[in-house]
Order: sequence, then structure tokens, then C-alpha cells
Amino acid sequence: RSRRESRTGSYLMTARRQSPQRFWSIVGLAVAGAIAAGLMFLLDVAPYFAWLAGASAALFGLYGWDKRRAAGRGRRVPEVVLHGLALAGGFPGGWLGRAAFRHKTRQPVFLVVLLLATVLHGGLIFWFLR
Repeated sequence: RSRRESRTGSYLMTARRQSPQRFWSIVGLAVAGAIAAGLMFLLDVAPYFAWLAGASAALFGLYGWDKRRAAGRGRRVPEVVLHGLALAGGFPGGWLGRAAFRHKTRQPVFLVVLLLATVLHGGLIFWFLR
């Protein structure tokens, strides 16, 4: 065992402290993937739209978690994870989370990323439905 492992008690805690981006990215993608898989296999939703719903639900949850942690001064979800999941298809959940939790409304970069993701995926949706 390394010194760092013995101080924290487990390797998982060590990895989480070293890379919150990795931890929250895995959490967000796992939740999005699980929801998308459920929608595809149980309700026969098209894969792209199932992914949009899953990523949106995951991002909405991460916005809520981050807002809760911000109020309590705890470990936060890194902004790059929120941006990445929005660009990967979670933009509807980002818009809803932003409005519902009144979170990240004063940071212009979040507005820009959500607008960019909306235009990007709006174009993809238009292309799929034509």
C-alpha cells in the first residue's frame, strides 16, 4: 500500500481526490448510458433520441447535485464535466437544470456552451428527421 492509500483508506477515494473530472465524467456517462439503454430496449426509442434523454437526465441531476454542494461548500462537479455532457447531448437537461436550480446563470460561458450544444444537436435532429 502506498502512503496516500493508507491515509485515505482506499484507492477509490485516492483516485477520486486526484481526478474529480474523471469521477464525475464516469458517473454522468454511466447514468446517461443506463437511461438510454433502458429507453432503447424497453420502449424501442431510437438510439440518438434515447441518448439525448439519458444525457439530459444525467446533466439535470449533476446541475442539482452541484447546486446542493455549492450551498454546502462541498466538493463540486467540475465545470468541464457539465460542459462536456451538455455538448454530448445533455443540453435540454442543462437548460432545465439551469432554470430549476437557478444555477450557473451568472457565468456567460455556460450560456455559450448551452447555445452551441442546442444549435449543434438541433442541426443533427433536423438532419435525422428530414
